[in-house]
Amino acid sequence: MCDTCGCNITPGNRHLLAAPLGRSNLGQTPEKILGSLLQHNDRQAEANRARLDGHGVLTVNLMSSPGSGKTALLESTIRQLNGGLRLAVIEGDLETENDADRIRALGIPAYQITTGTACHLDAHLVAKALDKLDLTHLDVLFIENVGNLVCPASFDLGHHRNVTLLSVTEGDDKPAKYPVMFRAADLMLISKTDILPYLPEFSPQRAEDCLRNLASKVPALRLSSKSGEGMDEWISWLQDEVASYRVARQTQQTLVPRLQPEGRLLHHAGPEIRFVPVKHAG
Repeated sequence: MCDTCGCNITPGNRHLLAAPLGRSNLGQTPEKILGSLLQHNDRQAEANRARLDGHGVLTVNLMSSPGSGKTALLESTIRQLNGGLRLAVIEGDLETENDADRIRALGIPAYQITTGTACHLDAHLVAKALDKLDLTHLDVLFIENVGNLVCPASFDLGHHRNVTLLSVTEGDDKPAKYPVMFRAADLMLISKTDILPYLPEFSPQRAEDCLRNLASKVPALRLSSKSGEGMDEWISWLQDEVASYRVARQTQQTLVPRLQPEGRLLHHAGPEIRFVPVKHAG
């Protein structure tokens, strides 16, 4: 799919399409070119993770459909933690700095990535954002990915954990319809539960059953950033992940997200793709 729509190419990796001096890309298949972009992304992701690990910054990738409440979740998280963890946010959107402005208004460093037409972030875009943040005084970095239930699950950004939001305003069968995204999740959050009384057609239990049908055993929490319902459980999960990450770093290990090989096939159909083994704790 992405081999034809062009979303493999972002402002962060476009320069990699330029052939070296004296060479030409003429005659190269799209599969070879796109496979090369994925290899470059993987190498940059490993460099990003090493950089974050060097500062001990747990990095969480938030993914969902547009409008599911990712920014509202961050705002509520910031308020509830009240300085208990040192946070920063990288925001990803096609245009505007609206979401970054909302985070900055709460006194938290935020860097906005505008992707133009790309429907996901990649490791090169995140690397440039890391240059703009002071990692020496952070415990947790959130990356709010572009709203999309397909492509963000296929790209390693150098992060440690994936959190996927499913709003009750969406169908409860979304995990069945978008299995790659929900298999990639280390945690599924069912968001906007405060409006469940007005949406009897949405069943949180059916949504969780769809997740379990994907052979996923990850936690599934229900919360409302507006009412505060379920926020304690979300904060507890986050604090546990920070603790696990710090234990891993004591032995020079790291955490890696649940990257999905079948998702990567959407972005590359050739033989050049490879996976580099990473020493990790979870």
